[in-house]
Amino acid sequence: MDSRRAFLGVSAIVFAASTAMTIASCASMAAMGEVEMPGGWAMSMMWMRMPGETWSGATASFVGMWVVMMVAMMLPSLAPMLLRYRQAIGTTRVTHRNWLTAVVSLGYYAVWASVGIIVFPLGTAFARIAMREPELARAVPIAVGAVVLVAGVVQYTGWKERHLAFCRDATGCSHPLPADAGPAWRHGLRIGFHCSHSCAGLTAIGLGLGIMDLRVMAVVTVAITAEHLAPAGVRVARVTGALGVGAGLLLIGRSAGLG
Repeated sequence: MDSRRAFLGVSAIVFAASTAMTIASCASMAAMGEVEMPGGWAMSMMWMRMPGETWSGATASFVGMWVVMMVAMMLPSLAPMLLRYRQAIGTTRVTHRNWLTAVVSLGYYAVWASVGIIVFPLGTAFARIAMREPELARAVPIAVGAVVLVAGVVQYTGWKERHLAFCRDATGCSHPLPADAGPAWRHGLRIGFHCSHSCAGLTAIGLGLGIMDLRVMAVVTVAITAEHLAPAGVRVARVTGALGVGAGLLLIGRSAGLG
């Protein structure tokens, strides 16, 4: 019990620190301003390389910020998975258990870091094209609405349900797991793989509506946590899907001048 309380206490501290760092990053980005684009939207400076900054430096900066953000957003749903893992490995040595839990966490967030490595060049490439092509820029609000709409539909798919089921099913820990670093790393990668796929629609909504908008991040975090931890997780996913479809249609309608 003392080990469980200590784990929850550390998790709370990590969550608070990552949340504070995310808020600071959002405030820093807001202070830098945005670029007004044709079509009535604004481009975040997050997708632009600063003067004198190398591509490797810009990528590292983005991925670092992205991982901190993912820690804040995913830890509420990851912590119960880690608790179940700690029970499944069965070791009585607290230090060893803590070390293996850290390895699982590193594997999990390594997957999210790889997502950030993919997202950044795609985002910067799109930003460069939008800056050069005004007609494309004007279509972005409708495209964002379409992304939100499709992401809402994804919430209803069997693909989504299968990945969500893995994340909800005691992290696959229905039997004892080896208390070694290699299996722990692979276990973290496996959880990260399924959870990143399960959260793909909600992540796309966050990126489309503004991943550095604290309100958007808060809503996405609540949605992810609810569908992972609520008793009727699939139903929660479908409710958020319905809201996504509605929001997407509303955004498309407004952008097309229908609302």
